[in-house]
Amino acid sequence: MPDSGDQLAVVLAPQPKRQPVPDTAHEPKPVFLDEGMRSLYADWRGKAADVAAYLRLDVGRHPDDPRSAALLDELSTASPEFREARAEHRLKDKTHGRYVYRHPVVGELDLGFETLRLPDDPDQALIAHTVEEGTPSETALRLLANWAREELSVG
Repeated sequence: MPDSGDQLAVVLAPQPKRQPVPDTAHEPKPVFLDEGMRSLYADWRGKAADVAAYLRLDVGRHPDDPRSAALLDELSTASPEFREARAEHRLKDKTHGRYVYRHPVVGELDLGFETLRLPDDPDQALIAHTVEEGTPSETALRLLANWAREELSVG
């Protein structure tokens, strides 16, 4: 059974009931290729632009990585929005920020994030999401945690 933080990660981005999180859960592909992700983010275009900028920076760090080249080809072929965002030539590192999610179970969640990187290996990162105390988002996150505990314990 995943711990409560893992449970929240699983249910934050909705997946089919009791299905494992796909291998691409933390890759750029779902943002551009999964229609459900478009409704998850209140500002999907902003999220998509950020992801394209993160990917551009990552590809710059690893220019000879064949997986990155294949990912760029796939996204460029399948997503006009990715092509538009990539054409802006933005670079961005995912250090901190916030996104507003529209979750189908608990509604709107305004979450901040901080990225913690290892100094000797910047490709290893822990992204911690936070919520302000006393806000409707905190209440929604608590409801989501309870719902996740119930959903993931069944079966």
